[in-house]
Amino acid sequence: MKVEQIYTGCLAEAAYYIESEGEAVIIDPLRETKPYLEKLEKEGAKLKYIFETHFHADFVSGHVDLAKKTGATIVYGPNAETSFAKHQAKDGEELKVGKLT
Repeated sequence: MKVEQIYTGCLAEAAYYIESEGEAVIIDPLRETKPYLEKLEKEGAKLKYIFETHFHADFVSGHVDLAKKTGATIVYGPNAETSFAKHQAKDGEELKVGKLT
């Protein structure tokens, strides 16, 4: 398992990269998707999920663009209303990434 913080100092924003067995999750990505795509390529991993912890008023997220480029599923919590395709996670639901649940 790999867990890495991808920090953008000028915005004081941290995204997270989690990987297990060649499957990855990115949590709260910034708008610019290049660093995430490069990380996935370097690690030889496939992006399975993009988790958005909440709607971000302080920066623009790259989740929709990243999902289009990778085929990953965007995941929001149970009360999120969006205009784009997503998986609406339920309380207590478990999502599998590699050997992680």
